[in-house]
Amino acid sequence: MPGTRKLGRPTAHRNAMLRAMVTFLLENGQIETTVTRAKEVSSVAEKMITLGKNTDLHSKRQVYAYVTKEAVAKKVFDDLSPKYADRKGGYTQIIKIGPRRGDAAEMAIIKLVD
Repeated sequence: MPGTRKLGRPTAHRNAMLRAMVTFLLENGQIETTVTRAKEVSSVAEKMITLGKNTDLHSKRQVYAYVTKEAVAKKVFDDLSPKYADRKGGYTQIIKIGPRRGDAAEMAIIKLVD
């Protein structure tokens, strides 16, 4: 579903990691991670919110299949989609915060815009 970044992980591990990070982002509103992961999470999270704008059964099944917590998937349809109903995209924002202390990886905060 996301772009071409492999993030140094096998396919199954990468997909599971992205599902977990998207679920956590939609649940809490922001997460801190590396810049490359943030870009991948942003892509998938925006697709989930866009799917949430449609209230047909197919869109609901797609969101419920990807998001790992049922309460978070319900939140996408009940809270987030009406909040972003007038926006055409750009639901997430990536803010770079500098290098990580241990390995100097470039870190970022990804959050849902208000």
